[in-house]
Amino acid sequence: MARVRHATLRPPTLQPGDVVHLVGPSGWVQADRAAAAMSTLAAWGLRPRLGENALKTHFHLAGTDEERLADLNAAFRDPDVRGVICLRGGYGAQRIVDGLDFDAVRADPKLFMGFSDITALHAALWCEAGLSTVHGPRLSNLHDGARRALMTTDPVVVAADEKEDTFGVRVPGRTEGTLLGGNLTMLAATAGTRHRLDLTGSILLIEAVSEEPYRVDRSIVQLKRSGWLDGVAGVAVGQFTECEEGLPSPTVQQVLAEQFGELGVPVLGGLPIGHGEKQAVVPLGVPAVLDADAGTLTTGSAGIGAGAAVPPKIR
Repeated sequence: MARVRHATLRPPTLQPGDVVHLVGPSGWVQADRAAAAMSTLAAWGLRPRLGENALKTHFHLAGTDEERLADLNAAFRDPDVRGVICLRGGYGAQRIVDGLDFDAVRADPKLFMGFSDITALHAALWCEAGLSTVHGPRLSNLHDGARRALMTTDPVVVAADEKEDTFGVRVPGRTEGTLLGGNLTMLAATAGTRHRLDLTGSILLIEAVSEEPYRVDRSIVQLKRSGWLDGVAGVAVGQFTECEEGLPSPTVQQVLAEQFGELGVPVLGGLPIGHGEKQAVVPLGVPAVLDADAGTLTTGSAGIGAGAAVPPKIR
Protein backbone atom coordinates (compact mmCIF):
# COMPACT_ATOMS: atom_id res chain seq x y z
CA MET A 1 0.00 0.00 0.00
CA ALA A 2 1.28 3.49 -0.82
CA ARG A 3 2.58 5.59 2.04
CA VAL A 4 0.76 8.89 2.56
CA ARG A 5 2.88 11.98 2.07
CA HIS A 6 1.88 15.03 4.05
CA ALA A 7 4.46 17.39 2.54
CA THR A 8 7.09 17.52 -0.15
CA LEU A 9 10.73 17.50 0.87
CA ARG A 10 12.52 19.82 -1.54
CA PRO A 11 16.34 19.86 -1.44
CA PRO A 12 18.42 22.98 -2.04
CA THR A 13 19.32 23.72 -5.65
CA LEU A 14 22.94 23.15 -6.61
CA GLN A 15 25.35 26.04 -6.35
CA PRO A 16 28.76 26.53 -8.01
CA GLY A 17 31.32 24.58 -6.00
CA ASP A 18 28.84 21.95 -4.82
CA VAL A 19 29.86 18.28 -4.90
CA VAL A 20 27.73 16.01 -7.08
CA HIS A 21 28.09 12.24 -6.78
CA LEU A 22 27.73 10.18 -9.97
CA VAL A 23 26.39 6.68 -9.38
CA GLY A 24 25.47 3.64 -11.46
CA PRO A 25 22.44 1.99 -9.83
CA SER A 26 21.48 0.00 -12.91
CA GLY A 27 23.24 -0.97 -16.14
CA TRP A 28 27.00 -0.89 -16.64
CA VAL A 29 28.53 2.42 -17.61
CA GLN A 30 31.08 3.24 -20.31
CA ALA A 31 34.08 5.07 -18.86
CA ASP A 32 34.28 7.62 -21.67
CA ARG A 33 30.65 8.62 -21.19
CA ALA A 34 31.14 9.03 -17.46
CA ALA A 35 34.18 11.21 -18.16
CA ALA A 36 32.18 13.36 -20.60
CA ALA A 37 29.43 13.86 -18.02
CA MET A 38 31.97 14.86 -15.38
CA SER A 39 33.49 17.36 -17.79
CA THR A 40 30.10 18.95 -18.45
CA LEU A 41 29.27 19.19 -14.75
CA ALA A 42 32.66 20.76 -14.05
CA ALA A 43 31.98 23.32 -16.77
CA TRP A 44 28.83 24.28 -14.88
CA GLY A 45 31.01 25.07 -11.85
CA LEU A 46 30.14 21.89 -9.95
CA ARG A 47 32.56 19.38 -8.45
CA PRO A 48 31.69 15.93 -9.84
CA ARG A 49 32.76 12.86 -7.93
CA LEU A 50 32.52 9.35 -9.38
CA GLY A 51 31.15 6.62 -7.16
CA GLU A 52 33.73 4.08 -6.02
CA ASN A 53 31.97 1.26 -7.86
CA ALA A 54 30.33 3.23 -10.69
CA LEU A 55 32.48 1.79 -13.48
CA LYS A 56 32.43 -1.82 -12.35
CA THR A 57 30.60 -4.54 -14.25
CA HIS A 58 28.70 -7.61 -13.11
CA PHE A 59 26.99 -9.22 -16.07
CA HIS A 60 24.77 -6.41 -17.43
CA LEU A 61 24.95 -4.42 -14.18
CA ALA A 62 27.25 -1.66 -12.93
CA GLY A 63 28.70 -3.93 -10.25
CA THR A 64 27.03 -6.29 -7.82
CA ASP A 65 23.86 -5.33 -5.96
CA GLU A 66 25.95 -4.70 -2.86
CA GLU A 67 28.38 -2.43 -4.74
CA ARG A 68 25.68 -0.39 -6.46
CA LEU A 69 23.73 0.04 -3.24
CA ALA A 70 26.89 1.02 -1.34
CA ASP A 71 27.56 3.85 -3.80
CA LEU A 72 24.00 5.17 -3.53
CA ASN A 73 23.96 5.12 0.26
CA ALA A 74 27.43 6.63 0.47
CA ALA A 75 26.18 9.55 -1.62
CA PHE A 76 23.03 10.07 0.45
CA ARG A 77 24.97 9.85 3.74
CA ASP A 78 27.84 12.19 2.81
CA PRO A 79 27.13 15.74 4.08
CA ASP A 80 29.48 17.19 1.46
CA VAL A 81 27.42 15.78 -1.42
CA ARG A 82 24.60 18.07 -2.60
CA GLY A 83 23.48 16.22 -5.71
CA VAL A 84 23.22 12.57 -6.79
CA ILE A 85 23.16 11.89 -10.53
CA CYS A 86 22.55 8.49 -12.08
CA LEU A 87 24.87 7.75 -14.99
CA ARG A 88 22.33 5.66 -16.91
CA GLY A 89 19.25 3.45 -16.68
CA GLY A 90 19.18 -0.02 -18.17
CA TYR A 91 18.09 -2.47 -15.50
CA GLY A 92 18.98 -3.13 -11.87
CA ALA A 93 17.64 -0.33 -9.65
CA GLN A 94 14.67 -2.41 -8.52
CA ARG A 95 17.03 -5.07 -7.17
CA ILE A 96 18.49 -2.66 -4.59
CA VAL A 97 15.76 -0.10 -3.90
CA ASP A 98 14.61 -1.61 -0.59
CA GLY A 99 18.12 -1.23 0.81
CA LEU A 100 18.27 2.55 0.43
CA ASP A 101 19.02 4.52 3.59
CA PHE A 102 15.81 6.55 3.63
CA ASP A 103 16.66 7.98 7.06
CA ALA A 104 19.72 9.60 5.48
CA VAL A 105 17.58 10.94 2.62
CA ARG A 106 15.12 12.51 5.06
CA ALA A 107 17.84 13.92 7.29
CA ASP A 108 19.81 15.59 4.49
CA PRO A 109 17.80 15.88 1.24
CA LYS A 110 19.85 16.16 -1.94
CA LEU A 111 18.89 16.75 -5.56
CA PHE A 112 18.57 13.40 -7.34
CA MET A 113 18.42 12.95 -11.12
CA GLY A 114 17.91 10.02 -13.48
CA PHE A 115 15.34 8.43 -15.75
CA SER A 116 14.19 5.16 -17.33
CA ASP A 117 15.04 2.30 -14.92
CA ILE A 118 15.72 4.96 -12.27
CA THR A 119 11.93 5.37 -12.07
CA ALA A 120 12.05 2.69 -9.35
CA LEU A 121 14.22 5.01 -7.25
CA HIS A 122 12.11 8.10 -7.99
CA ALA A 123 9.02 6.24 -6.76
CA ALA A 124 10.74 4.95 -3.63
CA LEU A 125 12.22 8.34 -2.70
CA TRP A 126 8.77 9.89 -3.06
CA CYS A 127 6.93 7.21 -1.10
CA GLU A 128 9.49 6.96 1.71
CA ALA A 129 10.63 10.58 2.04
CA GLY A 130 8.39 12.78 -0.08
CA LEU A 131 11.54 13.86 -1.93
CA SER A 132 11.12 15.92 -5.09
CA THR A 133 13.52 14.68 -7.77
CA VAL A 134 14.54 15.41 -11.37
CA HIS A 135 13.54 13.20 -14.32
CA GLY A 136 16.29 13.00 -16.98
CA PRO A 137 18.47 13.00 -18.93
CA ARG A 138 20.99 10.38 -20.08
CA LEU A 139 24.55 11.28 -19.09
CA SER A 140 25.58 11.81 -22.72
CA ASN A 141 22.90 14.48 -23.08
CA LEU A 142 23.49 16.83 -20.16
CA HIS A 143 22.14 19.97 -21.81
CA ASP A 144 21.27 23.39 -20.43
CA GLY A 145 17.79 22.24 -19.45
CA ALA A 146 19.38 19.87 -16.96
CA ARG A 147 21.57 22.66 -15.62
CA ARG A 148 18.54 24.90 -15.06
CA ALA A 149 16.61 22.09 -13.35
CA LEU A 150 19.50 21.39 -10.98
CA MET A 151 20.86 24.89 -10.38
CA THR A 152 17.90 27.28 -10.53
CA THR A 153 14.36 27.59 -9.21
CA ASP A 154 12.99 28.58 -12.61
CA PRO A 155 9.67 26.99 -13.56
CA VAL A 156 9.85 24.35 -16.28
CA VAL A 157 7.58 24.58 -19.32
CA VAL A 158 7.48 21.68 -21.78
CA ALA A 159 5.49 22.11 -24.99
CA ALA A 160 4.03 19.26 -27.01
CA ASP A 161 6.04 18.75 -30.20
CA GLU A 162 4.21 17.79 -33.38
CA LYS A 163 7.30 15.81 -34.43
CA GLU A 164 6.78 13.37 -31.55
CA ASP A 165 4.90 10.17 -32.39
CA THR A 166 2.51 10.61 -29.45
CA PHE A 167 1.50 14.16 -30.45
CA GLY A 168 -1.98 13.05 -31.52
CA VAL A 169 -2.78 11.50 -28.13
CA ARG A 170 -4.84 14.20 -26.47
CA VAL A 171 -7.96 14.74 -24.39
CA PRO A 172 -8.86 18.44 -24.02
CA GLY A 173 -8.85 20.19 -20.69
CA ARG A 174 -6.65 21.75 -18.03
CA THR A 175 -5.73 20.27 -14.67
CA GLU A 176 -3.37 20.79 -11.75
CA GLY A 177 -1.66 18.31 -9.47
CA THR A 178 1.64 16.86 -8.31
CA LEU A 179 3.65 15.42 -11.20
CA LEU A 180 4.66 11.79 -10.59
CA GLY A 181 5.69 8.84 -12.72
CA GLY A 182 8.38 8.04 -15.27
CA ASN A 183 8.98 4.89 -17.28
CA LEU A 184 5.75 2.97 -17.85
CA THR A 185 7.38 -0.47 -17.72
CA MET A 186 9.02 0.27 -14.37
CA LEU A 187 5.82 1.75 -12.95
CA ALA A 188 3.95 -1.44 -13.84
CA ALA A 189 6.75 -3.49 -12.25
CA THR A 190 6.37 -1.43 -9.07
CA ALA A 191 2.66 -2.22 -8.75
CA GLY A 192 2.14 -4.50 -5.77
CA THR A 193 5.25 -3.27 -3.94
CA ARG A 194 5.43 -0.93 -0.96
CA HIS A 195 6.36 1.88 -3.34
CA ARG A 196 3.04 2.05 -5.15
CA LEU A 197 2.39 5.68 -6.07
CA ASP A 198 -0.81 7.26 -4.81
CA LEU A 199 -1.86 9.27 -7.88
CA THR A 200 -5.06 10.68 -6.40
CA GLY A 201 -5.21 14.29 -7.60
CA SER A 202 -1.83 13.92 -9.33
CA ILE A 203 -0.64 14.12 -12.93
CA LEU A 204 0.89 10.91 -14.23
CA LEU A 205 3.96 11.22 -16.46
CA ILE A 206 4.74 8.20 -18.63
CA GLU A 207 7.28 7.28 -21.31
CA ALA A 208 8.62 4.00 -22.68
CA VAL A 209 11.25 2.51 -24.96
CA SER A 210 11.38 -0.72 -27.01
CA GLU A 211 7.91 -1.89 -26.01
CA GLU A 212 5.48 -3.31 -28.55
CA PRO A 213 1.93 -1.90 -28.38
CA TYR A 214 0.49 -4.98 -26.68
CA ARG A 215 3.10 -4.66 -23.91
CA VAL A 216 2.28 -0.97 -23.50
CA ASP A 217 -1.38 -1.97 -23.22
CA ARG A 218 -0.51 -4.67 -20.68
CA SER A 219 1.38 -2.22 -18.47
CA ILE A 220 -1.42 0.35 -18.50
CA VAL A 221 -4.02 -2.32 -17.72
CA GLN A 222 -1.82 -3.46 -14.83
CA LEU A 223 -1.82 0.07 -13.41
CA LYS A 224 -5.58 0.32 -13.86
CA ARG A 225 -6.28 -3.03 -12.20
CA SER A 226 -3.93 -2.14 -9.35
CA GLY A 227 -5.91 1.02 -8.64
CA TRP A 228 -3.09 3.39 -9.58
CA LEU A 229 -5.25 5.44 -11.94
CA ASP A 230 -8.20 5.83 -9.57
CA GLY A 231 -8.50 9.57 -8.99
CA VAL A 232 -5.65 10.58 -11.31
CA ALA A 233 -6.05 14.24 -12.39
CA GLY A 234 -4.39 14.01 -15.81
CA VAL A 235 -1.83 12.18 -17.93
CA ALA A 236 1.32 13.66 -19.48
CA VAL A 237 2.45 11.36 -22.30
CA GLY A 238 6.12 11.53 -23.21
CA GLN A 239 8.12 9.67 -25.83
CA PHE A 240 7.37 6.07 -26.78
CA THR A 241 10.62 5.35 -28.59
CA GLU A 242 11.15 2.27 -30.78
CA CYS A 243 7.72 0.95 -29.90
CA GLU A 244 7.03 -0.52 -33.33
CA GLU A 245 4.09 -2.79 -33.78
CA GLY A 246 3.96 -6.23 -35.29
CA LEU A 247 0.99 -7.18 -37.45
CA PRO A 248 -1.86 -7.43 -36.79
CA SER A 249 -1.69 -4.81 -34.07
CA PRO A 250 -2.93 -1.37 -33.10
CA THR A 251 -0.34 1.36 -33.03
CA VAL A 252 1.03 2.45 -29.69
CA GLN A 253 -0.74 5.78 -30.26
CA GLN A 254 -4.06 3.95 -30.58
CA VAL A 255 -3.37 2.01 -27.40
CA LEU A 256 -2.57 5.19 -25.47
CA ALA A 257 -5.58 7.05 -26.84
CA GLU A 258 -7.95 4.19 -25.99
CA GLN A 259 -6.67 3.43 -22.52
CA PHE A 260 -6.26 7.00 -21.29
CA GLY A 261 -9.26 8.35 -23.16
CA GLU A 262 -11.44 6.20 -20.90
CA LEU A 263 -10.28 8.03 -17.77
CA GLY A 264 -12.25 11.23 -18.39
CA VAL A 265 -9.28 13.49 -17.51
CA PRO A 266 -7.05 15.79 -19.60
CA VAL A 267 -4.35 13.93 -21.54
CA LEU A 268 -1.46 15.57 -23.38
CA GLY A 269 0.82 13.61 -25.71
CA GLY A 270 3.80 14.72 -27.77
CA LEU A 271 5.92 15.80 -24.82
CA PRO A 272 9.65 15.39 -25.57
CA ILE A 273 10.32 13.55 -22.32
CA GLY A 274 11.89 10.09 -22.38
CA HIS A 275 14.33 8.18 -24.56
CA GLY A 276 14.27 10.34 -27.70
CA GLU A 277 17.11 12.42 -29.09
CA LYS A 278 15.47 15.52 -27.65
CA GLN A 279 14.92 15.08 -23.92
CA ALA A 280 13.23 17.70 -21.80
CA VAL A 281 14.00 17.65 -18.09
CA VAL A 282 11.16 17.87 -15.55
CA PRO A 283 10.97 17.75 -11.77
CA LEU A 284 8.86 15.06 -10.10
CA GLY A 285 6.97 15.47 -6.85
CA VAL A 286 6.22 19.15 -7.50
CA PRO A 287 3.05 21.08 -8.40
CA ALA A 288 2.31 21.03 -12.12
CA VAL A 289 -0.25 22.31 -14.59
CA LEU A 290 -1.23 20.16 -17.57
CA ASP A 291 -2.97 22.23 -20.23
CA ALA A 292 -3.98 19.98 -23.10
CA ASP A 293 -5.70 22.89 -24.85
CA ALA A 294 -2.52 24.98 -24.90
CA GLY A 295 -0.30 21.91 -25.35
CA THR A 296 1.94 22.57 -22.34
CA LEU A 297 3.12 20.96 -19.12
CA THR A 298 4.36 23.49 -16.55
CA THR A 299 6.04 22.58 -13.26
CA GLY A 300 7.74 24.24 -10.36
CA SER A 301 11.36 23.48 -9.51
CA ALA A 302 12.56 20.38 -7.67
CA GLY A 303 14.85 22.39 -5.42
CA ILE A 304 14.60 25.45 -3.22
CA GLY A 305 16.83 28.48 -3.54
CA ALA A 306 20.11 28.93 -1.73
CA GLY A 307 19.63 29.93 1.89
CA ALA A 308 16.00 28.75 2.06
CA ALA A 309 15.07 26.55 4.99
CA VAL A 310 14.81 22.84 4.24
CA PRO A 311 11.52 21.38 5.55
CA PRO A 312 11.79 19.04 8.54
CA LYS A 313 12.14 15.35 7.85
CA ILE A 314 8.94 13.50 6.95
CA ARG A 315 7.98 10.24 8.58
